[in-house]
Amino acid sequence: MEDVAGFLGRFPPFDQLPREELARVAAVARVKHFSSGEDALVEDGPPATELFLVHTGSMELLHQEEIIDVLEPGECFGHPSLLTGMGPAFTVRAHEETACLVIPGSAAIEILRRPGSASWVALTLRERLTRTGHTVHALPEVRTLRIASLISSPPVFCEPETSIQEAARAMTDRQVSAVLVRSRHGLGIVTDSDLRKKVVAGDASRETPVAEIMTTPVITTPAYRLAVEASIQMMNAGVHHLPVVDEQQDIVGVVSAADLMNLETLSPFGIRRALARAEDEEALVETAAQLPRTFVALLDAGLDAASVGRVLSLQSDTATERLLDFATERHGPAPVPWGWLALGSTARRELTLASDQDNALAYQGEGRDPQVDAYFARVAEDVNAGLARCGLGADAADVLARNAEWRMSEGEWIRIFDECFEQPDRSHLVRAAVSFDFRHVAGGLEIVSPLVERIRETPRHPDFVARLARTATDFKPPLRFRGKLPGHFDIKKGGTMPITNLARFHALANGITISPTRDRLVAAAETGALDAGTARTLREAFDLVAKIRFEHHASQIQAGKPPDNMVDPTELPPLVRLDLREALRSVAAAQKQLSRYVPLGM
Repeated sequence: MEDVAGFLGRFPPFDQLPREELARVAAVARVKHFSSGEDALVEDGPPATELFLVHTGSMELLHQEEIIDVLEPGECFGHPSLLTGMGPAFTVRAHEETACLVIPGSAAIEILRRPGSASWVALTLRERLTRTGHTVHALPEVRTLRIASLISSPPVFCEPETSIQEAARAMTDRQVSAVLVRSRHGLGIVTDSDLRKKVVAGDASRETPVAEIMTTPVITTPAYRLAVEASIQMMNAGVHHLPVVDEQQDIVGVVSAADLMNLETLSPFGIRRALARAEDEEALVETAAQLPRTFVALLDAGLDAASVGRVLSLQSDTATERLLDFATERHGPAPVPWGWLALGSTARRELTLASDQDNALAYQGEGRDPQVDAYFARVAEDVNAGLARCGLGADAADVLARNAEWRMSEGEWIRIFDECFEQPDRSHLVRAAVSFDFRHVAGGLEIVSPLVERIRETPRHPDFVARLARTATDFKPPLRFRGKLPGHFDIKKGGTMPITNLARFHALANGITISPTRDRLVAAAETGALDAGTARTLREAFDLVAKIRFEHHASQIQAGKPPDNMVDPTELPPLVRLDLREALRSVAAAQKQLSRYVPLGM
């Protein structure tokens, strides 16, 4: 009973109970075991009659079969249903072999109705409702997928006199299942099926020219055609490959029957479920490799950049959670409660395929316990390395949980936030710009509330606000004489970051704790902290810059190149180029307005 009481007393709402009452609760608590995949509560099913607290293992919180959260040791469930007498709002399912402490309804209700428990109940309800909204919005349904979205690499061409062996080697090297042949009789195609039938099982030798086994004429399909229409065209023609042509009738790629059969793998739903159910890191990395194609498909289906950023951020969260599963399986259960935090663009749900990973870790305690910290250092190292393998590279500034500067106890994190206000030197301003954009991803540590409380106190520190105003202009739009656009420039540093920094400043300076850039600008305008016209102009500029940046990434992916942020304005349509110029000029004007926050002589 003492062990149960000690465990309960570490977590809300039990941490506020007097010792005698805690002992009484421990005396009536029982342990219930759940096997992996077993349901404890069912959405809209029978109301909960007991309060559950995860003791070992973890439980999934699901809404309409989508994972909303993973509850770690110390986190409760069942209390909303218990208090209201209504069916559960979520299904709660064992993520692994799990043991829960179960407290009878009468004893639990007595605790939950205490004044000190009310804020905890409201907080958990808000967090789960918010997570549900973010998850639903980040899983759009792609109904109008176009055939061009399925192109995974540029087309491979060869000459008619190329030998079959050389063509096969080119297909292998480029990892494609077809090669196109340019001949004076028109376009021809040789597929992996042709190689099997006509070479392996046929009479053609490896030295035979590909012209001898190619199929011609070749049926093509326009890039704008819907994938479902292309499937029908492929079946009617009895072929397994379709070259895709653009408006100028130039071939931009080849789509195979296998690509069309695996459309579900491009769905945000399909990818997230595959990530969440990956059996090992290799399977996780293989699934994550589909994200670039999904990114292109979402843009092609007409989703705006903000929606695509939310999709990528949710997929990153899911990969992170699964990597944490693997790490805890490898290193054993965590010695104390912990929380994994996303930072930067992932925290703001503005992730792109050219983003680095930025993350941190907090664990229960006031100071740095060497043994506890060593455990989380091993876990963080595994997760950071796994995310890099999934395509989210290490941050150049090493803002990673494996770095001790971004992995510390709860008490140390709170002190760091306080120091940013008390000692607003350059290093603390940089840390604030990174760490004040944070979001809880996984773990049961209640770290969000104390840190958010600190952020809300920003307006009470005028020296910090004034210095933050100066750093908000560290990145300026790269405009030349008379506001002209340059040649190639980094659209992240010259476009996205100036707006993000402005939005962060206006939010923090007015106690606004929301993180996404657009939401910060809306909130700043609605509270009167930023005039409506400037806020609207900055939102429009942010949308335009994000759209150009994402379309640049998509074109690079379709060309088989890794996405970067270097944009050439001369390659943009004239009207888009003009809009970009005006957008960056408006950002520069908004930066100049910050001078009123900086005292003379600073």
